[in-house]
Amino acid sequence: MPAQMMAIDGTWRRECAIEDVSEEGAKLIVGSSIEGLQLKEFFLLLSTKGLAYRRCKLAWVNGDQIGVTFLRRGKKPAQPAAKNEQGG
Repeated sequence: MPAQMMAIDGTWRRECAIEDVSEEGAKLIVGSSIEGLQLKEFFLLLSTKGLAYRRCKLAWVNGDQIGVTFLRRGKKPAQPAAKNEQGG
């Protein structure tokens, strides 16, 4: 499912795809470099108009794949999305 990552302050955006999602988090495939971006917290935009979104915390990075934990207002973050280990 296509989506976008956006900085909390709106200073950057990146195209991404949601590969796996749960109530607690998601696994994303990022379309371009995320090097140098502030990824501690960001928004995952689920619509082109930005009306559907989730606030996220970075859980892990593996190449062009990242795991995120969805943040909830007034609650502790959920456990990070599990990282899929794929043998080669």
